[in-house]
Amino acid sequence: MLIGIDASRAVAAQATGTEVYSQRLIRALIDLAPDHYFRLYFNRPPAANLFRAGNVESRIIPFRRLWTHIRLSWEVTRRPPEVLFVPSHVLPMLHPRRSVVTVHDLGYLHFPDTHPTAQRLYLHASTRWNARASARVIADSQATKDDLIRHYRTPADKIVVAYPGLDPAIRRVQDPQHIQAVKSRYGIHSEYLLTIGTLQPRKNLSRLIEAFGKSSDDFSRRQQEATDPTGALRRVATTHPLKLVIVGKKGWLYADLFKQVAQLGLADRVMFPGYLPDADKAALISGATALVFPSLYEGFGFPVIEAMACSTPVICSNTSSMPEAAGDAALLVDPLDTDAIATAIDRILSDIDLRRDLAERGVTQAAKFTWQACARLVLGVLEDVALR
Repeated sequence: MLIGIDASRAVAAQATGTEVYSQRLIRALIDLAPDHYFRLYFNRPPAANLFRAGNVESRIIPFRRLWTHIRLSWEVTRRPPEVLFVPSHVLPMLHPRRSVVTVHDLGYLHFPDTHPTAQRLYLHASTRWNARASARVIADSQATKDDLIRHYRTPADKIVVAYPGLDPAIRRVQDPQHIQAVKSRYGIHSEYLLTIGTLQPRKNLSRLIEAFGKSSDDFSRRQQEATDPTGALRRVATTHPLKLVIVGKKGWLYADLFKQVAQLGLADRVMFPGYLPDADKAALISGATALVFPSLYEGFGFPVIEAMACSTPVICSNTSSMPEAAGDAALLVDPLDTDAIATAIDRILSDIDLRRDLAERGVTQAAKFTWQACARLVLGVLEDVALR
């Protein structure tokens, strides 16, 4: 079977959620199905070894504007694959009848003010088009499936939930010197809470910063050396105050966050190191006291399971897909309640038994999510659609 895949989002220089999804899932599909042939469509040249395999053809078709609806439409019309898969973008206007698309989330409907107007209108139009024009829809979570049914009246039997997977390279770093080296590279010299995500309103960073300011500030002074048998909850006493480390590239309205930090007098306690490359991710997560992820809405929420895989306790929102990702292995909070976020932070900081319990549960929970399992579900859908 010839499977065409829009791989344009897999070549992002600084990959975030949907780009990571595209990269990892395409790789898993290729590895899973050596008997199928894959034609990957790129709008610019990929890295030399990104998807190299004997059953892969790369079609590099650059185009200045409207690449999807003009250039990709022409390509798949002129040389149609047996089935077309769009993992992280919009279905081209002209496409094979047998087409499958992933819809990641509908957060723009729940929190419209957290998106620029033009982006929100585009997301609404493109998601509605994806849901209606595709032969089948892949949803990242049950929450996304429910939203598609509720808001776009997509038939339930048209939607398949396939949870994304965890990068196997994301696991607890056991070498304290490696952790310390990565921390030093980012200027971190104390205990810290970590959050990961593009600096934009949807990530709810303003409430997180306010909650951090309300929470206890003497954690570092009252912590003593505490090590469990696995080293997963190592704590180093320090005289430096607890930090909040917010990693992620700049999105929109990020300048307001810097102003807020200054106004709250937290400039020496809240850090913005910028985009976090994959090479440093596991070490920075492993070194954190906890991951705090109170995002307003997520299609899945990769940082939640990444932290769990690193035995780092998690606080996350009780909305959208995050309870599905977290299971019983995180403290769930109302992301609109700043006091609830602050209280959860205090609980995490003061209760080492709670941290140990969440860390142990988290490893088990994270192991449920693999790209191999995701690829098997998606491949089954592609094969089924190709036969129709």
